[in-house]
Amino acid sequence: WRRGPLRIGATGRLFDALLVAVLGQKVQTTLAEQSLRRLTDRFGEPAPGPIELRAFPAATAMTSLAYFQLHPAGVERRRADVLLGAARVAARLEEGGELGVDVAERRLRSLPGIGPWTVAVTLRAALGDPDAVPVGDAHIPHLVSWGLAGEPRGTDERMLELLEPYRGHRGRAIALLGRAGVTAPKHGPRLAPLPLERFDRRSG
Repeated sequence: WRRGPLRIGATGRLFDALLVAVLGQKVQTTLAEQSLRRLTDRFGEPAPGPIELRAFPAATAMTSLAYFQLHPAGVERRRADVLLGAARVAARLEEGGELGVDVAERRLRSLPGIGPWTVAVTLRAALGDPDAVPVGDAHIPHLVSWGLAGEPRGTDERMLELLEPYRGHRGRAIALLGRAGVTAPKHGPRLAPLPLERFDRRSG
């Protein structure tokens, strides 16, 4: 808290946040970001304003796509099916967001391929949920265990135990640890990103 309060924004756009979260499932951040750029370039609409920018693909645009049309963006069938299924019920998801975090969470969890990590990432970005905890993350349990208990390795269970005193603001506590520069000791070699071209039928 020494650097002042940490404010968590809210876009109010549930499907956009879900799109980003699903693309981040089980892949490196760099790959997820590249996939988002490719999908936006191919299926997004021009954004208003004097600068050439494109908006994320709208749910209505994605409902007409087949799963293999997402392959050139590096999105395999599993994540493609999750995204296209969510696009078909996007209106209900957005309505749930307007009704609050609890309703939005129930509707997100009812979809195939949407687990606690995806729900937490989506609710934090779209609704500014300060209590969202991305259970299942590869790094955050270690961050929390190191920052709050001095333990270099952590599990989801240990993370939740340490965060319990901050219930209601557990996501904010995680963000504050990151903002303070807390990093758990690294173990193992750094993985190199896999090339997206392996998914692109247009490349050699």
